[in-house]
Amino acid sequence: MPVTASDFGRREFIAFIGGMTAWTLASHAQGAERMRRIGMLMNLSGSDPEAPIRVAAFLQRLQELGWTDRRNIQIDYRLVSTDSDQQKVVAELIALEPDILVVNGTAMLKAVQQATKSVPIVFVNVIDPVGQGFVQSVEHPGGNITGLSNIGPEMGPKWLQLLKEIAPHVKQVAVVGATTLSGATGIETTIGAAARSLGVKVIPFTARVAAEIEHSIRALGLRPSLLGPQPFDVANTGLIVLPGAVTRGRREQIISLVARGQLPAIYPYRYYVTGGGLLSYGVDTADGYRRAAVYVDRIFKGEKPADLPVQQESKFELVINLKTAAELSLEVPSTLLMRADEVIGRPNAS
Repeated sequence: MPVTASDFGRREFIAFIGGMTAWTLASHAQGAERMRRIGMLMNLSGSDPEAPIRVAAFLQRLQELGWTDRRNIQIDYRLVSTDSDQQKVVAELIALEPDILVVNGTAMLKAVQQATKSVPIVFVNVIDPVGQGFVQSVEHPGGNITGLSNIGPEMGPKWLQLLKEIAPHVKQVAVVGATTLSGATGIETTIGAAARSLGVKVIPFTARVAAEIEHSIRALGLRPSLLGPQPFDVANTGLIVLPGAVTRGRREQIISLVARGQLPAIYPYRYYVTGGGLLSYGVDTADGYRRAAVYVDRIFKGEKPADLPVQQESKFELVINLKTAAELSLEVPSTLLMRADEVIGRPNAS
């Protein structure tokens, strides 16, 4: 069910937005100005702790640029789960006549693209926006859409390299989430090429529904006959979990199943590792919203989305969970620890 700024449906988010509004009002008690309206559409549930983190980053950067909620801007939020009626939610948001739309994720962007060709749109966390037909080119998007692309095909080999580095025994890798991630074809291709060069077999799995996630991971250890005539070597198998609304929404289940199967896995974002995953490599999710705020500011000041180049995220973080590594009997190389941006689960010093 969609969630609005006036009724998020979650106490935590209500408290967060209320606190942010009070803070910004107190900081900028100035005279009346022309009110601009921002519609924010995110494919996150109201209970997902990522929602307030991203909104806080967006609001803070806007304030630094001179835009304060309830003073010279009004933000209408919609948090939409994967099974919501996206077109209905988008129609409701556009009916509020926003001056600009900030949209998270490919599914949301597709729905908005179909609904309006006139309202400026800034997207965050979209893979291959040119290949998916959202913009004409990275340098000159054209139309009413621009924004930030979170990952590119080059991430595939990087994930595989890091997984092999922390678990060198891995000879087979299952890729979870490809069928639900729009724009994932290039990533799958690069993972496959890198795997061949490393002598690793790639096994694609779906994460379309929870039952398939469980079936996929359980199949690794319990049902070798499902994977062809050759015995499946679960002891030498690892996982690459791709980003996307489906895998993110079921991350607790995925982490739990991976732990039960004693499989080393690499994830696309830090919050998987803080939730018990082994390691992650990916963008700082809040940074995309800070940079989106800059584009909102530039559009408000007269620039057109058609002339604002699509940006590729450039701030990446490597996070390692030593507690999980120990549970998997993995010794993390010192060279990997030195490159990590964050290490959690360190044993207490004696």
